[in-house]
Amino acid sequence: MTRALAVLTGGALLTLTAEATGLEHPLPPIAVALLFSVLAVAAFGWVDRQRPPRRLRLAVRYVVVQLALGYLVFMAGGTGVGATLLSLVLVSQSVLLLPLPAAVVVSAVVPLVHLGMPMADGLRTMLGTYVAAAFTAVVTELLRREQRARAELAEANTRLRGYAAQAEELATTQERNRVARDIHDGLGHHLTVVQMQVQAARAVLASDPARADAVLAQAQQQSTEALAEVRRSVAALRAPRRLPPLPEALAAIAEETSAAGVPTALDVRGPARPLTADVEESLFRAAQEGLTNVRKHAGAGFARLELAYGDDGTVRLEVCDDGRGTAGVPETGFGLLGLRERATRLGGSVDVVSEAGRGTTVRVQVPG
Repeated sequence: MTRALAVLTGGALLTLTAEATGLEHPLPPIAVALLFSVLAVAAFGWVDRQRPPRRLRLAVRYVVVQLALGYLVFMAGGTGVGATLLSLVLVSQSVLLLPLPAAVVVSAVVPLVHLGMPMADGLRTMLGTYVAAAFTAVVTELLRREQRARAELAEANTRLRGYAAQAEELATTQERNRVARDIHDGLGHHLTVVQMQVQAARAVLASDPARADAVLAQAQQQSTEALAEVRRSVAALRAPRRLPPLPEALAAIAEETSAAGVPTALDVRGPARPLTADVEESLFRAAQEGLTNVRKHAGAGFARLELAYGDDGTVRLEVCDDGRGTAGVPETGFGLLGLRERATRLGGSVDVVSEAGRGTTVRVQVPG
């Protein structure tokens, strides 16, 4: 916009110079018009770059000075098209520099330079100048609003790109956490069972080879399931785990824990109902993690799984043992962290109750 006004100013100055060559004294209007043009190109850009409120003070002074120079151009004999174009440049700059009401006042004052002309010619010329000034002011205001809209749109696009980058980073973090939970809850569980079964087999290998062979067969089956877990994660990280109905899956893991040396019972309360894949996955992983901890840390002689379908639309899973327990509830560890993340994502909660010598209870409750 500034460059366009500079070009228009230069064209108006050339037009006025050509018209002034027919005057008896051409130098005064050309000199005043030249000063007007220099200020219109140099001073306008400088004022426009200032910050409020200094910008408004300088803008008012600039417009007053230019308005006075414009009148001097007409008084010196420059009454043709060139002088009119210079006055329209001032109208456009007023719209860019001043509040809209002040710019309207300038647009109304500029045509009054024709008052000194004969009445008929003066009125005709004044009316034409009013129309041109109004048109110039409207077009300039529309262009100014378009520029402002483009600047706001560019800023909005910049913010959106920032939000998109944040969303991508959050999605990446969530996916990384999901994969970490799957590795810990799935592969970690199977490897823990394999380790304990190999230890059990080594303990009875010399005295009871048949039992050792049966335990090793179970360890082999667990390692096969661990390999399948890895292949599933690599093939489709986002694919949901395909499980049998939750009570059946819990019965299988309770039987597996019993076979590993910790007798485990399953108690299902309330009429079973269909659950979403996310809810079933979360509860299954909770049972898996809880029983893995029972085998690794609890020193328990008995464990119990309880799956309760509540009348209030919730589902509760409890993993209890009669092991050594702890004096305080552990707040760290990847397993517990994964359980809390899964439950929180579903709008549920995880509670851990443990007493030294009286075992531990892990309770997970989610909407379902």
